[in-house]
Amino acid sequence: MADVTNKAKNNVAGKYYVDQGCISCGQCRDIASDYFMEDPNGGFYVGKQPTTPAGTKACEEAVKACPVESIGDNG
Repeated sequence: MADVTNKAKNNVAGKYYVDQGCISCGQCRDIASDYFMEDPNGGFYVGKQPTTPAGTKACEEAVKACPVESIGDNG
């Protein structure tokens, strides 16, 4: 489960976030590229929060697909 106290620094405010346990596999970007951005220093972060049901569905799919559970959805 993602650690809300260990969020990656570039996450925008909102429900979804990536924590610093991200292993840079890129699954989140493959599933929801409008919302997950790659940090040049390693890992991913949420660069934009979803505002549509389709966007929310994509982010939820990314949460479920993360192999190390580094994506959180509790803001």
